[in-house]
Amino acid sequence: MSQDERYVVLGLARPRTEWFNELGRWATSAVLPLEYIKSLGAGEVRARLDSGRTFSALIVESDVPGLDRDLIDGALARGCAVIVIDDARVDRDWAALGVSAVLSPGFDRDQLLSVLDQFATGVGNRIAHRATTNPTNPTEVNGWRGRFVSVTGPGGSGSSTIAAALAQVCGQDIRYERSTLLADLALHADQAVLHDTREMMPGLPELIEAHRSGAPAPEQVREGCFSIDGSPYDLLAGLRRHRDWTGLRPRAVDAALDGLQHAYGMTVADIEPDVEGEAQCGSIDVEERNLLARQSALRSDAVIVVGQPSTVGVHRLLGLVLELIELGVMAPRIVPVLNRAPRSMSRRGELTRAVSTLLETATGTRVGPFAGPIFLPTRRRVETARRDGELLPRELGRPLLAALDAVLDAVDPHPGISPAEPVSVTPGSIGHLSDPDPSI
Repeated sequence: MSQDERYVVLGLARPRTEWFNELGRWATSAVLPLEYIKSLGAGEVRARLDSGRTFSALIVESDVPGLDRDLIDGALARGCAVIVIDDARVDRDWAALGVSAVLSPGFDRDQLLSVLDQFATGVGNRIAHRATTNPTNPTEVNGWRGRFVSVTGPGGSGSSTIAAALAQVCGQDIRYERSTLLADLALHADQAVLHDTREMMPGLPELIEAHRSGAPAPEQVREGCFSIDGSPYDLLAGLRRHRDWTGLRPRAVDAALDGLQHAYGMTVADIEPDVEGEAQCGSIDVEERNLLARQSALRSDAVIVVGQPSTVGVHRLLGLVLELIELGVMAPRIVPVLNRAPRSMSRRGELTRAVSTLLETATGTRVGPFAGPIFLPTRRRVETARRDGELLPRELGRPLLAALDAVLDAVDPHPGISPAEPVSVTPGSIGHLSDPDPSI
């Protein structure tokens, strides 16, 4: 940092914290080249970060209310390093949360200046010459992740049942056996009722809360999901009330979804059909309400869109596909499905031509690596199986798995899923299955 620059530091701690006040005296007496701005709450910190002013670092007490993944990531995204003052009363993996550095409450001026020199950038320097995130942050390191598939559709289309049918056939497939999850990410969460879990906890709120302040291990993520008797997949119960979306935070949700992919080989997400954001309607509240659906769709290897084989059903199917493409979902990853389709081949041919022509005209490209939608005929045993807690007819899920495999084969692996690099094997390095019998 040059002589004409200074560090602009935000402080967040309880009012009578010793280092909080000592830092102000250092700034006032100019023993450190910094401008110190006290904050008494996480909301005030967010407001200052959003003001457009440049800040060098946020120095925050470890147990202050509101210190979570979203606050940390929000500061780092604006080039503001995050330094936590930890007195060991809070057991958190700060490196996993992306914190730049951790100091003890008894730090001195030299220690603070050394950390600022290493992680923070002086005001006036437009070049970020130092890293502000910890390289061990798991969200920034490519690692193994399972497949993630979203299922959505207008109300009454049967998308929740189809999501369960897909999870069932995936759980019965040798590739995803004992590693399949049905995640209820809808605002009106019905999967717990349909599966008769009798309990709603733990569920999605607890999973997201755990990822707000840490990075749970895959085993801990699995412990928060229900193991359904006789079912080949686990279930993540959803929100207990529609209004609970107001407590969701973007980075915590993203980390939770990433945690599911680290814990399961296949995650089937039942999501809402509303994916509008601020860019489409000018309302940040609408974007936050649709947070689960938007983030799920964007990270999905494939998105199955369910519609009805009627004039209105096809119209709504087309509209939802266009909204997903506008959101940023690649057209080849979208799988259109017509549920309760007629058995007449001529009628199916008409629906195929209508859907294919409308989608290609509207998008300029073919949706999915196949011509036309996937047809699922009416199955009389579906409602009975749902009511009695039995497995759904396999014929309902098999076409979905085949279509999913076609999409995964036709498109590249989803960004963020890095296949393992091949490693050469030196002859003789593997050894033998057993020691040779000298008597032979």
